[in-house]
Amino acid sequence: MAWGGQLRCGAAGCRLVTVEHEKSTVVLYEVQGRQARLLDRQPVAYHPDGAIWLTDDLVVAAVEGSFSLDVFRVVQGRLQLIRQIPVGLSPRDVVLVQASEGRFRLLATPYSGKEVAWVEYVPDQPEATRVQRAKWCEAPWHPVRVQRAPGVPGGGVVAACLDEKRVVFVPEDNLLGAARTLLTVPVDAQIVPRQTRPSPSGRWLYVALETGGRNLRFNMDSGELQWIAAPLLGTVSVLPLTDDLVIWAADSRLYLQRLGADGTVLETRWLPVDGFATGLQLVDADADGVQDLVVYNSAALPKKMGVEIIYGPLWEQAQPQMP
Repeated sequence: MAWGGQLRCGAAGCRLVTVEHEKSTVVLYEVQGRQARLLDRQPVAYHPDGAIWLTDDLVVAAVEGSFSLDVFRVVQGRLQLIRQIPVGLSPRDVVLVQASEGRFRLLATPYSGKEVAWVEYVPDQPEATRVQRAKWCEAPWHPVRVQRAPGVPGGGVVAACLDEKRVVFVPEDNLLGAARTLLTVPVDAQIVPRQTRPSPSGRWLYVALETGGRNLRFNMDSGELQWIAAPLLGTVSVLPLTDDLVIWAADSRLYLQRLGADGTVLETRWLPVDGFATGLQLVDADADGVQDLVVYNSAALPKKMGVEIIYGPLWEQAQPQMP
């Protein structure tokens, strides 16, 4: 059950870090072409929920049981724990918000609860690590950076509040300040915002709704809200490929939708996956110039993959929806 992770590709090739949620381990793979090789697996406390790269050799994992961000250095293909940063909450997600001259600003958001943790981390000066908490909303899952928002001169960070039916925003010029409501899902209590992601241009913010048979997108210039018809009852994650071409994930399926200017669905196509596709990442994993999709299945089917790579082109190989 790979609740999260990240594939990083650079001059030295591609490496995947992920977490095995139920086995309480952080795992490192090398990906060459269309083959993957296990490099290392290291135990952590109960229930790691996600992992990201800071640099080509630094990894951070969010670990529920230890209330911490665990920092690993990759040395000769092995994961070495170099720092455990207490954050005072059980982190569900960790994201890198800013990086400059060897300093990293991380955001850890909780599995449940209203507080988030901002972490200033300097690997060469571990004593300079600072953790500051702020109150956002109940269960602010899957935060992400955005380029802009209505009425704001710059970008910031947004998160879907799983248990409050809203999406919150903090501006990049005041990240430690209070979160404000960017949008409220104006429907009955059965609708749950699960994840939100911006389109490549930053114009649209797409919101995956876990129940209700609809999703939505929000215009980050005008504040317009558009409902998008869904062929399934709910989705758990979302990833826009362009402003008007988006991937939604559900249990054992991805569906791709091409949309009109008013949010009308022009065409829907399908791709199968091996489980509950909680995380989606777009990257050229085999260096052929075409974007591929990394899928992190938080509840993989028996004898199926917790992490899988669907090699592009994605829209062209997806199966059209039958009338």
